[in-house]
Amino acid sequence: MSIKKILVSQPRPTSEKSPYFDLEKKYGVEVVFRPFIKVEGLTSREFRQSKINVPDYSAIILTARTAIDHFFRLCKELRYNVPDTLKYFCVSETIAHYLQKYVIYRKRKIFYSETGLMEDLIPIIAKHHKETYLMPVSDVHNDKAVVLDNNKVKYVKAVMYRTVSNDFKPGETLDYDMLVFFTPAGIKSYTTNFPDYMERNVVIAAMGQTTLEAAEKAGIKVDVTITPEAPSMASAIGQYLKKERAEEEKMERKAAREAAKVEKERQAAAAKRSEAAKKAAATRKAKQEAAKPKATAKKAAATSKAKADKKAKK
Repeated sequence: MSIKKILVSQPRPTSEKSPYFDLEKKYGVEVVFRPFIKVEGLTSREFRQSKINVPDYSAIILTARTAIDHFFRLCKELRYNVPDTLKYFCVSETIAHYLQKYVIYRKRKIFYSETGLMEDLIPIIAKHHKETYLMPVSDVHNDKAVVLDNNKVKYVKAVMYRTVSNDFKPGETLDYDMLVFFTPAGIKSYTTNFPDYMERNVVIAAMGQTTLEAAEKAGIKVDVTITPEAPSMASAIGQYLKKERAEEEKMERKAAREAAKVEKERQAAAAKRSEAAKKAAATRKAKQEAAKPKATAKKAAATSKAKADKKAKK
């Protein structure tokens, strides 16, 4: 199917340099941003039920800006003054810089992965193995926690926020050719809000192992996901669109060749009919020309006979 309109289940990027906007320009598609889920923070009362005492930890592992927001929000609600000695281990430089919203960056011990991968944060954590680590997470944990487990990092996950379905209006339709998902909660929201999802003729893009597993469990076929050659969702979609456009162009060239072949055959048939018509006309004309002397002679004989008969009568 031809992709013209894509729904990305994330908030619209704040920067106009987003690769999704590049897709619009390059492939002539329309990209619409609309989250299928929204984030709700746990109340301080709900968090206390986990029996996690934040002051017991000397370091925080941060994987998202949302985690930063809810960590500092809960600390404020719990009346816990975050000490200057607290260490921050961030999965990317972007997340590390986001800490400036809450702390004086240059006065804090902040570490981050240069590549944006949790795997490359592990060696840094290993150098600070004496720290006690707390990791703020959503109620649906992401794949990054698995990396910590595989490397035997001692830490405690603290659920500080949850993801819930961003309900759609009754009777609302999704007139999109492609839907892009990033979380299992997004998949769940889609199947809940649109129970006829199995019958929809739409291309599905998804990333993250837990998201792919949620899609498989729901019986949803994923057509686009990240690969080593296309490590981001935007690049994976770009590869899909490039392949689709190449296939469309191939089909158009094939259709053009077939149309040209049909036109050539039509012209050949028309030329053949025209030639046959010319030959038939020439044959008729030849017959007519051949018949003229005979008709003239016959007419002359008839005239002569008529004169002879008339003379005989006299």
